Amino acid sequence: MDDSGLWLIGLGPGDLKRMSVAALEAARGADYRFLEGYTALLPPTELERMEELIGQWEIRMRTAVENPEELLDLAESNRVALLVVGDPLQATTHVDLQLRCQKRGIPCHVEHGVSITTIVTGAVGLQSYRFGRQCTFAYPYGDYMPTSPLEVIVENKNRGLHTLALLDLDPTGMGEGDQQPMTPAIAMEVLQKMAQKLEIDLSGWMLILCSDMGTDDARIRKGGIDQISEMEGGRIHCLIIPAELHDVEIEALDRW
Repeated sequence: MDDSGLWLIGLGPGDLKRMSVAALEAARGADYRFLEGYTALLPPTELERMEELIGQWEIRMRTAVENPEELLDLAESNRVALLVVGDPLQATTHVDLQLRCQKRGIPCHVEHGVSITTIVTGAVGLQSYRFGRQCTFAYPYGDYMPTSPLEVIVENKNRGLHTLALLDLDPTGMGEGDQQPMTPAIAMEVLQKMAQKLEIDLSGWMLILCSDMGTDDARIRKGGIDQISEMEGGRIHCLIIPAELHDVEIEALDRW
């Protein structure tokens, strides 16, 4: 292992048992460990056992990651690990860290992790090559309600492609405070508000709710908007909005 540099380390989707051997070794070998805490979350039980598994760590939120001088200054002469739930290059912010390291001549290493995209597109039973652009349902901020997520979904549907929709974690939009994962009920409220603005009829739409994927509590459920809105249980959710289904996909979804 190099004597200094930045390591972007994927923790996997939420269960530290699913970290790769290489990721574990890199995390344990770091002089400083920082958990990136705003693009994704670990369950509380995993946070509690992380120090025992890899060593002492500190959390860093949005400002510290998007303005990473502290991290990069340390990485010039130390082994610095930025621990990221899922895969570390899933977020553009972390790709930017690679570019900043390159400009400063700091070695930057990546240990990939299993991402929510990989798990969901396989576990549900839909064909992975039929997924289009992803989108994120953001919490509404006052009167501000972006409609771009629904526009992406409709465009994908028109092309015969499924959509993976991630759900917001931060009702403040700042990426600094305590994260509050969006519930299915709020997600359906956001979807309906977008549909009203775009004058889109959602009647007959079937959705798939994926909860706590990549953990022992993973659960997959399907239903219409009213049904999804009433579903309880689980902590971290995402949605799949399928296009017209092939026969094998229909059979696979019937399991849920």
